[in-house]
Amino acid sequence: MSKNVLITGSTGFVGKRLVNFLNMKNYNIKVILRSKSFDYENIVCDFERDKIPESTMKSIDIVFHLAGFAHDMRNANKLKDLYQKVNVDATVELAKLSEKSGVKKFVFVSSVKSGGVNDSGKCLTEKEQNTPDGIYGMTKRQAELELLKIGRESDMQISIIRPSLVYGPNVKGNLQLMLLGIKQRWFPPLPETKNKRSMIHVDDLVRAIVLMADDNHTDGEIFIATDGTPYSSREVYDTMCKISGKSTPKWSVPKTLFDLARLASPRIKYKINKLLGDECYSSAKLEALGFKAKKSLKDMNETDF
Repeated sequence: MSKNVLITGSTGFVGKRLVNFLNMKNYNIKVILRSKSFDYENIVCDFERDKIPESTMKSIDIVFHLAGFAHDMRNANKLKDLYQKVNVDATVELAKLSEKSGVKKFVFVSSVKSGGVNDSGKCLTEKEQNTPDGIYGMTKRQAELELLKIGRESDMQISIIRPSLVYGPNVKGNLQLMLLGIKQRWFPPLPETKNKRSMIHVDDLVRAIVLMADDNHTDGEIFIATDGTPYSSREVYDTMCKISGKSTPKWSVPKTLFDLARLASPRIKYKINKLLGDECYSSAKLEALGFKAKKSLKDMNETDF
């Protein structure tokens, strides 16, 4: 018998791929959207201001909660209440309603930012909990703790997955900006600093999310998801050149220029650290469940479903 699933964030980069995958596997899909759609059974609800209707959970077996608020971190303090409302309050409300309605499994898509900034030079695991990265990371961590508490006090299984930076066809965010900059030839060749950045293809992430729902060993646990290959920022740049059909420059901007630019202002320092710093994480715990990534960054534009 097909399982009945509810998905939030179904119009996002990852959400769209999850919906397509579950549709191929003949799951019965219901989605929560801000406005009505005719593709799947849907509930209209805006987490920023609406209360979630109790009818949302009727006959649902599994909830995949991907929706969240993640705008530019530099402006986050101005939007603190909104981060709290969407990333924490709505998550808790959804989980409590799920538990009340007899949902068997609740899968929360969090972020590696909830595990804190990586300044150790090594690939962090789920056991190493640092101060979360910014208000986005803090609210995601708060949501994680609230969900784990709900799981301990109920029969509903709760599993949490922390994706690293997600790539794939039609990628968004900083990777999209880098691709555009390389195509238009305004993004400078980065120096090879041997830093380590963890990433994962969107299709591999979707497989990991579904694995979390299917495996009972994930109950009450947090799992980091990566493709298993740390990349330096220069390796990312070179790969993006190939994907864009551009020749790879033989030169690079000297690292010393970036070091000097860091001194200009905290804002510039933050941007350079995000560009050239370490953001490395281990997905060994997830791999122990049987997960194995099928793609690496060179396969960015390939897709399986």
